[in-house]
Amino acid sequence: MKIEHMAWQVEDPAAAAAWYVEHLRFEIRRGRGDAAVPFFFLADQSGAVMIEIYRNPAAPVPDYRAMDPLVLHLALVSDDVAADRERLLNAGAIAVSHETTPAGDEVAMLRDPWGFPIQLCRRAEPMLGTRP
Repeated sequence: MKIEHMAWQVEDPAAAAAWYVEHLRFEIRRGRGDAAVPFFFLADQSGAVMIEIYRNPAAPVPDYRAMDPLVLHLALVSDDVAADRERLLNAGAIAVSHETTPAGDEVAMLRDPWGFPIQLCRRAEPMLGTRP
């Protein structure tokens, strides 16, 4: 088996999808902002993994801002963590942390404009495939 997507509930799926497309270079593969349950499937640059963001009124939107990012976050490979971090901060992301681990991995934790945690990673030794 392989991962197709991971999904999370957001307050405004259309706005979040637009931000992820513009600033994380994701691509909308399927979506409807006007559906009873608005949803967007967004593929990363590899085209092999997607996220889904949606708003189902049957369930509450979690308070991502109140969650510790260690509980849940989206981790993305970055060739230049500092530059990507700065670019995303200028686009409305919120800084949480930026460090180099004892293993030599550079990681930055941010929150998207709606509070969902995003981690940027430059691994000393890549864990999957090759760098983008």
